[in-house]
Amino acid sequence: MSKGGNMNKIEEQIKRAEQELEQESRRLARLKNRKTYYKNGERQKRAHRLITRGAAVESLAPSVKEMSEVEFYELAEKIFALPEVKSLIAKEVN
Repeated sequence: MSKGGNMNKIEEQIKRAEQELEQESRRLARLKNRKTYYKNGERQKRAHRLITRGAAVESLAPSVKEMSEVEFYELAEKIFALPEVKSLIAKEVN
């Protein structure tokens, strides 16, 4: 084979390798986007759940709006330490 024929073959191999690299780069970008989407989706679901439950607490006990965060957490700890609350939670979970 002549030098020119070898050069053409090498150039074709380079072109194919560059195309494959570009395709794999796009595939990698799509996978990263999908990972971010799922990660953010879980975060958004958690935030929604927390907001919804916080709103439920405020609607059932409007006076908690006036409490500081520390006061609210202290109250929540006392409530969830009550034996009847623990048994209700256990029943609902099972």
